Amino acid sequence: MKKGKICLISLGCDKNLSDSQVMISLLEEAGFDTSADEYECDIMLINTCCFIKDSLEESIENILEAAQLKAEDPNKKIIVAGCIAQRYKDEVFKEIPEVDAIVGTTGFTDIVSVCEKVLSGEKAEALPDINLPVDEDIAEKKVISAPNHYGYLKISEGCDKHCTYCVIPKIRGKQRSHTIESLVREASRMADAGVKELILVAQDLAAYGSDIYGKNSLYKLLPELEKVEGIEWIRLMYCYPENITDELIDVIAKSEKICRYIDMPVQHGDDRILKLMGRKTTSAEIKEKIKKLREKIPDIAIRTSIIVGFPSEGEEEFENLFNFVREVEFDRLGVFTYSREEGTPAYDMEGQIDEDVKIRRREIIMEEQMYISREKCESQIGKEIPVIIDGKIPEDGVYCGRGEKDAPDIDGMVFVRSAHELESGEIVIVKITEAKDYDIAGDQVM
Repeated sequence: MKKGKICLISLGCDKNLSDSQVMISLLEEAGFDTSADEYECDIMLINTCCFIKDSLEESIENILEAAQLKAEDPNKKIIVAGCIAQRYKDEVFKEIPEVDAIVGTTGFTDIVSVCEKVLSGEKAEALPDINLPVDEDIAEKKVISAPNHYGYLKISEGCDKHCTYCVIPKIRGKQRSHTIESLVREASRMADAGVKELILVAQDLAAYGSDIYGKNSLYKLLPELEKVEGIEWIRLMYCYPENITDELIDVIAKSEKICRYIDMPVQHGDDRILKLMGRKTTSAEIKEKIKKLREKIPDIAIRTSIIVGFPSEGEEEFENLFNFVREVEFDRLGVFTYSREEGTPAYDMEGQIDEDVKIRRREIIMEEQMYISREKCESQIGKEIPVIIDGKIPEDGVYCGRGEKDAPDIDGMVFVRSAHELESGEIVIVKITEAKDYDIAGDQVM
């Protein structure tokens, strides 16, 4: 007997998406229906993010929209899960009384009992300790949402970094790694569900295992994941530079499954600002790590993220950052304006930067990166590369896909012309014939 219908809205990062997939599987197993239509559901479940101001505003907007739907249909229930629930529980209940329940970042495994309570008319909350030990079995139950040819494998919870601008350790606790054995089991389930591209995520992927194995152990996990039948690509996201070891670089270099791609957030290129941020590397050390990666893996694409407008960032520090970006020539780069987050050391730092200055600096860096990106795209012309197909654009008669150098949703696309019908998840060889600022195009040759 079905218990009710739930519409889940998952916001923020891919770590949140992984938690959402677990919640959906637990709810379906308990007899709940799921729906993408908030108008026909009994419960609106919003898994929120508040990492920066923009994500906080998006989450609040979604909660308020749900409250408006509840005003039209008072029988509807609203559950707020994730980061906002963990960080602002009291404020949510007080300012948005339409909310029926709060589920914290480690409380998602209690989602079934929370839903049952709100349907019976109770207010509810699930806010366990943020350092709750990981459940090695629960993630293996998660559903794989469409498209199912790629999926996210969260290999650890929390973070031990304590960067001065970041609230993650206060919201998600200290690092707690999943065991290699449990991750291999989960990856096998994902492969059985059709996943070909396994995207590894964590707050710092490269620090994996330091809490349970006594040292950074990503280089030990990867060979075990490579053995999983059906997984063809393994992509690495969010590896802090100081934790990228020689052992890890060697594993990537020798692998036939690990994408020639690494996301290495550096955040700045000026040593004084890096120190203020609480980062553990200098500009010279970052450059040396990039040099080593490119020497051992010549075709690797290095993605990074940087923050402009950090407190006290003057013109000299910004110029150092600009020159750093120009010199390193990252293959992929995202630029964020500093977001002043309550409860972080940077919130109270002197020299807060005006928003218009932050935006101008962001535009300057992005313009420079556009030229770098176009050159790198043009360098692909004439090459034959493997491309995983994500879908088709019928009106243009082309398929859209990604090479090893492109992660879904954040990087560029490869547009593929083919004389054959291609399926999503199929990996084909494409000869590149055209290049734009961030995308490339070509013809299937195999």
